[in-house]
Amino acid sequence: MSDFATLEQLDKLTTYYESLGPIVGVLLPFIEAFLPFLPLVVFVVANASAYGLWWGFLITWVGTVAGSYCVFLLIRYFRDTKLIRKLTSRKKMQKLIQWVDRNGLSPLFVLICLPFTPSVLVNVVAGISNIKKVNYFIVLFAGKFAMILFISYIGYDLRELITNPVKLILSIVAIIALWGVGKYFEVRLNRRVERDFKHIQQERQQQK
Repeated sequence: MSDFATLEQLDKLTTYYESLGPIVGVLLPFIEAFLPFLPLVVFVVANASAYGLWWGFLITWVGTVAGSYCVFLLIRYFRDTKLIRKLTSRKKMQKLIQWVDRNGLSPLFVLICLPFTPSVLVNVVAGISNIKKVNYFIVLFAGKFAMILFISYIGYDLRELITNPVKLILSIVAIIALWGVGKYFEVRLNRRVERDFKHIQQERQQQK
């Protein structure tokens, strides 16, 4: 009886969300790009559940790519202002920016593909760096495609997810695994940034 009530409430919630229209589905992940404390994964699942796997994926993908690229463009436009310089003056941020300039787009693509990476940080670092606008758009376009499609596939059928213990367990394992992979790359990236930054500092000292 409890499971039936839960499924009934879920159907009502999904129907209500769908009635708000796809504009809301696009707007929520767009806003999340500016406010990273909002749950992007929840918006992905909600859109996939309300509009189906492919339409839900497309709606979320458009919203999050548009929002992320707007953040990138805003930071790029205002990067020479005192406010942005102050916000990015921390030593760790400067290390990331220099490292991205040195290593290019590949590490950014990996970070964008991972659902638990703070996307606003990636967008800000890319905006401050010297990466070309069109190149970052391509990386953002491809990285978000992979990430949003994967989460949409896991969460597009919430009814089956709740009633099928095997799928629920596999989904939980997949999410935990993604979180673990993200942490692994984060730690590895931090080590590489530290190592490369020290190398850059040594090269500058030798040139003096």
